[in-house]
Amino acid sequence: MRQNLFGFFISVLITGIAPVHAENSSTAPNHTTPAALVRQALAYNSELKFYAAEIAAAKGTLKTAGTIRNPELNTEAGYKNTRDNSGGPSGQGATWSVSVNQTFEYPGRIALRKAIAKGDVNLAEIHLQQFRLTLAARVRTLAYSISIAEERSMAAREVADRFQGLGDVLAQRPPAGVTPLLETRIIDANTLNFRRQEREAALAARTAAAELNQLCGRRADATLQVSAGELNLLEVSLRTLVDAARAKAFDIRIRQRELAQQGFKVALARNERFPAIAVGPYYSQENAIEKEHQAGIGISLPLPLWDRNIGNIETSKAREEQAQASLLATQREVERRVTQSAATFEMKREQIANWQADTVAKFREAAELADRHYRLGAVALPVYVETQKQYLEIVGALQEMKKDALQAAQELEILTSLKLYREGERP
Repeated sequence: MRQNLFGFFISVLITGIAPVHAENSSTAPNHTTPAALVRQALAYNSELKFYAAEIAAAKGTLKTAGTIRNPELNTEAGYKNTRDNSGGPSGQGATWSVSVNQTFEYPGRIALRKAIAKGDVNLAEIHLQQFRLTLAARVRTLAYSISIAEERSMAAREVADRFQGLGDVLAQRPPAGVTPLLETRIIDANTLNFRRQEREAALAARTAAAELNQLCGRRADATLQVSAGELNLLEVSLRTLVDAARAKAFDIRIRQRELAQQGFKVALARNERFPAIAVGPYYSQENAIEKEHQAGIGISLPLPLWDRNIGNIETSKAREEQAQASLLATQREVERRVTQSAATFEMKREQIANWQADTVAKFREAAELADRHYRLGAVALPVYVETQKQYLEIVGALQEMKKDALQAAQELEILTSLKLYREGERP
């Protein structure tokens, strides 16, 4: 009877707990891919608004550059009293005049200002494109860093659990000399070391997740789980990369645009040697001895006698020379970065390709095999410890090679706009 009641209460307890467990599992965070995180960052990153506002500001400057000056209205009003030198009759009365002047810039000046302002718009657009690609690269790097750190943490936890379980077994045995005691201490020390590696990898994953959340426009402490697939690295020649960088590198395009703008500024400084002309009608009236009316067209312009804008012309030419030197230096810098990143990418790609697909699985099996045979006394402690360490080193080395290859590939993507990898699904 007691057993039936006990089974009944257990069944009720299980049925009552099961829905709660299912509900909790439904609220667990879903795994997301690096590609999905990149889309989120490009949609919600707050820094993108800065570059969008910069484009809007540059477009406003373009409108201002093409705007004709407003006409000027001039009015005068006064009182006039006339008397000749012989004391003859005098006259007095009000006088007033009005004129409207429209300023006309020297031919080509507005076009030059519009060209400079349009260059500012193009620069802002290039900066936005560069930031979007850089943001995507950073998000993808952090996403794969999280996945790599989690895999290293799991591998370290696996080895640490193995050592801790072995240490617990040895602790239950009575001491039988110095050698077993020393072996126990060695096992305990390795347990602590592997636990440290596990925590450091977990910390690296959490640190990367905090930055990644903020780049995606979310809270830094939001739960994030990344499911990164395998990377398929593509082979591209160095000549192709260098040629693409010369044509598409953002830094080179920015320097080229700055050089073109500086050329327009030199032309504008030369154009400004010539004055603007103000033309407009005028009308005046005097009511002194008799009513007098005057109407006509007035023209005014400054005489370029002393100020020939020579200082601004020399400054603009010097800035143009600086822009040319900066362009050449940037081209050399980009070629150097492409060459270095391509060498790193190719070396890491070849190293990853030389690894067999089941290399990590073989070392994991070897670690498990060493654990079983050490418990049976068929494997010495140094061999056992070295096998576990080599397993962790192999896992870490492979992940670091993948991380370095991805970083080099994304650096090349920013420099050349060529994508040297394909993201596959996790098997």
